[in-house]
Amino acid sequence: MIKTLTSAGLAFGLLASTASAQTLLTAETGPPATVPFTSTTTLAEIAASAGIADMQVADSQTLTNSLQNVAEGKTDVSGAPLILTFLMSKGAGPYAKLGKEKGAELVGNVQALYTFNYGGFGLYAYNSSSVKGWGDVAGKTILNGPPRGAALTNDRGILQLVSGVEDGKDYKGIQVNWGQMPKTITDGSADAMMLPVTFPDGRITRSLSAGDMTLWSIPKDIWEGEAMQKYIKSPGTAGISFDLADVAPVEGLTIVSEDGIWRSPTTVGAEVVNASMDFETAKALTKAMIDNVDTFLTKAPYMATTKVGSVGFGLCGAVPVKYHPGAVAAYEEAGMTVPDCAKP
Repeated sequence: MIKTLTSAGLAFGLLASTASAQTLLTAETGPPATVPFTSTTTLAEIAASAGIADMQVADSQTLTNSLQNVAEGKTDVSGAPLILTFLMSKGAGPYAKLGKEKGAELVGNVQALYTFNYGGFGLYAYNSSSVKGWGDVAGKTILNGPPRGAALTNDRGILQLVSGVEDGKDYKGIQVNWGQMPKTITDGSADAMMLPVTFPDGRITRSLSAGDMTLWSIPKDIWEGEAMQKYIKSPGTAGISFDLADVAPVEGLTIVSEDGIWRSPTTVGAEVVNASMDFETAKALTKAMIDNVDTFLTKAPYMATTKVGSVGFGLCGAVPVKYHPGAVAAYEEAGMTVPDCAKP
């Protein structure tokens, strides 16, 4: 039985496996209706069905903590934004208390099975709000992420690049845990939201019950500017753009772009494991993803653009994490070329 544990600790069955899996793995992931949640739970379902492993998945976790749990051997598998692996290696940001030496030691215990992107980032607000675009955030209250982690770091950084405002100085940023966000969005605590978004976006869809909303793409001139182009080349980050005509409309939501093209940075993430995971288990899990990549990409509408299964995507450069040797073997047996810089 695969179980997902909610943040309240309530367990419920997702799938009763007919296979007799020999390995029990613990896993952590983000909130439901997000890319990391869908990635981890899809892997868990397939692994159980194939008799590879039974995975006990705790959802709605802060992935900053989850990455450290994997690094310390407390958790076997987790989704992880790759920017967090870079910050851990430097003992920076949410890992400042670890220090550089300890952080570098810990991140050395982390290896990847496969990578993906999480979606985009956008500013959105109810149409009744005083925020009517990127130029209206100064002096306002903005919900910009969970209390710590990669999402908060990115949300603050992107808003500063686009609107020239700093959290705590030019606007009041508020943070709540992922599970509390729908309530915070709908109760009017914030004038606008600067958060990760997918297409369609579960948080936005649920929040439309309280009124129509507008979501703003990053303006083209800022997107093409030197600062933003440098930002999307930073560790664990990439850029995405696509024609909004290709996105299924959501009743009550207006998406604004001056030329009909969505533009935003995206967080690159990975399904990571502790380096001590045995070769055969890591290989089997990665092979399960490769053999069922279409299942991952169609599991939810927002998964279609996530690049699950793209070898080497997001790795190398300043990102310190490499593939697990078992993952490398799975890719190579499938006829895929793994960049040398992504090999352990």
